[in-house]
Amino acid sequence: MTATRRRGGTRDEALRRARITGVTTDADTAPVIGPADRPEQIRSRRLPRLARHTITLSDGHEVGVAVCGRGLPLVLVHGFTAEGMLYAQTLSRLVGSGFRVIAIDTAGHGGTLGLPTGGANLEHYTRLLGRVLDELGIRRAVLAGHSMGGRLVTELAAQEPDRAIAVVLLDAIVGDTWDRMVNLFRVAPPLLAGVGTALAIDTVTTLPLFRDPAQARKLGRLLAPVVAGHLRRPWRMMGPGVSIMRSRGSGWMLDRIAEEEIPLIVIHGERDVAVPMATARDAARRGHGALVTVQKAGHSWLLRDPRTLPAILEALIASSVGDAIAHRVAHDLGYDSPGFLHEASLDEVDAAYLEPDAPVLDLSPPFERPDTMPRQDRPRYRWSFDDVAPASLEVEDLPANVTRLRA
Repeated sequence: MTATRRRGGTRDEALRRARITGVTTDADTAPVIGPADRPEQIRSRRLPRLARHTITLSDGHEVGVAVCGRGLPLVLVHGFTAEGMLYAQTLSRLVGSGFRVIAIDTAGHGGTLGLPTGGANLEHYTRLLGRVLDELGIRRAVLAGHSMGGRLVTELAAQEPDRAIAVVLLDAIVGDTWDRMVNLFRVAPPLLAGVGTALAIDTVTTLPLFRDPAQARKLGRLLAPVVAGHLRRPWRMMGPGVSIMRSRGSGWMLDRIAEEEIPLIVIHGERDVAVPMATARDAARRGHGALVTVQKAGHSWLLRDPRTLPAILEALIASSVGDAIAHRVAHDLGYDSPGFLHEASLDEVDAAYLEPDAPVLDLSPPFERPDTMPRQDRPRYRWSFDDVAPASLEVEDLPANVTRLRA
């Protein structure tokens, strides 16, 4: 595999201490921002920037990826018509929770070439995703996907359970309700226009022009090249669009995740019209997962407010979901129980989840210490948990306990 560097740095050999999400101990309740002699300097620091690359797989297929951080691998797969860098603001914040974030452009999106045959169904997109992880040297990761990306990571985890530490679905197109919608689209194609209109309205209203002009400007800068690319090559969206309509049912995937006892987190916008809330309930029920409802949120809420998803994941640390992930991580690192994870090093995490000399290591920019990152603002959205945490959980009550890893 070869890589063409678009922007970003080289791997930092002077690695510092970091934190890993999903693990809690009684002895470690450090706040998100550690102590410092001059906290005003910490608050002035910027979030880490993702390094964007175009890599060439062994068969010559070009793929766009963006990488940042060090720690537990978290792979994010974007939604239809989007690309990985659109989620840069959210991913930068997840670095502070101890993740090595990897955003991958799916076939026909961003920096990734379309499939040679145009893609007969979504299974071909899933296979490409698996090949990318193989050539990046990522053995296992937290697999997260938004919308169409949620379908791809669900299928990948179902087909190859050993790849998944956990699965996070964000307004994903999986579940019995979505499958029934696809069947209706096949017999009544005009209904698809309604979903397309809903997505268009959601996209237009994603920019918080009046409520948060600063965020609107930042997101606008990320959206501009994506929109320009679609205007130059609109035909690129035909392949994945047709593949979505030709996709088979997703129920078996969720059943397999439940059978393999893969921790599943389903997070969904309460006001998502294009992918109704019922799809999330179906997914959580069949996959035996935790359901998080983001109140008053549409389909692209995580782009509208990049602070909400990191805050939700932080809250889940103290839940049974966090315990399940912690036990899986402890097992992978060779510890008898999660209580010993505070003794683990970042090198041990890399050895457990990455191949030796994995190419993703060289693609990562210099490592930023999580305890020197800027203090995060309050999330815009509220959320509720089903059978995970009390629905009355407020932002002020979010746990700040994360286990530190020594370099």
